Amino acid sequence: MSILPASRYLRVLTVNIHKGYSAFNRRSVLHGLREAVRAVGSDLVFLQEVEGGSGAASAQYEFLADQIWSDHAYGRNAVAEGLDHGNAVLSRFPILHSANHDISLPGVEPRGLLHCVLAMPDGLPDLQVMCVHLGLREAHRRHQLECLCETVRREVPADAPLIVAGDFNDWRSRADASLNPCGLTEVFRHHLGAHARSFPAGLPLLRLDRIYVRGVAAARPLPLPHRPWSGLSDHAPLAAGIDLQEAP
Repeated sequence: MSILPASRYLRVLTVNIHKGYSAFNRRSVLHGLREAVRAVGSDLVFLQEVEGGSGAASAQYEFLADQIWSDHAYGRNAVAEGLDHGNAVLSRFPILHSANHDISLPGVEPRGLLHCVLAMPDGLPDLQVMCVHLGLREAHRRHQLECLCETVRREVPADAPLIVAGDFNDWRSRADASLNPCGLTEVFRHHLGAHARSFPAGLPLLRLDRIYVRGVAAARPLPLPHRPWSGLSDHAPLAAGIDLQEAP
């Protein structure tokens, strides 16, 4: 049996880090988050609600990436009290290009879609990834999902492998119907029949976080322990193993 080169099999992690605080903002957990994220051994990490750093404050995504993920990209979505936060991607592979798309509606909390193009080794095509954090109201999410699909149609080649992950806030599980037309399949629902429960982290009930794929050979959920994650954010993380190509 042929064995896939390491670059053809990816471990992906997505987590809303709640700006580095535990549920209800009780305590800073950024150092614990760094250890937990590293323990998963992911090639790609999708972060939401990560602080970008301003003034003397350092960027949280740089702290989490330090010495493990050589490349990272950040998309600022909101600024409050002099601090900004948004989405970030940490990557073991070079990021050729990144762009943050504003998918907000006027007068509501800003939301963004961070699109990155990664250079893959071993003759593999460039990998397209998108990190998203959608709104709390369903009408806002419908608009944002339309923006996501339009970005895929406009900017992602039809034959390119694509991973879209993040906090969809889709507690009624309606996002799939909007994303199916642009070819996206959710990993957990495809394999387990339902989206993963991810909120609140201590006792997950709501299915808010997702990992979608298109143009890959295979993708499957990966188990993660309840601890220490249940004390590191208000969202539990999701992980998946993704085969970019079939073995020859």
